[in-house]
Amino acid sequence: MNIFIITFGFFIVMFLAMAVGYIIQQKTLAGSCGGLGSIGIDKACNCDNPCEKRIERERVAALKENSIDIKNI
Repeated sequence: MNIFIITFGFFIVMFLAMAVGYIIQQKTLAGSCGGLGSIGIDKACNCDNPCEKRIERERVAALKENSIDIKNI
């Protein structure tokens, strides 16, 4: 029983370490081979009209891409 508790504790510690690393990096999850983007698919669904949330995300991303960072000038 002691071995089980030690092993379970080890896995919990490793899981928490990975979670902290993910939070600190602030990256989105991505597949190792590039996912759907590598074969030319922009979105997971095949809908013609994107939802409001996706339109807003794309608008915000475009604004961030086109903005000037004064701190780096």
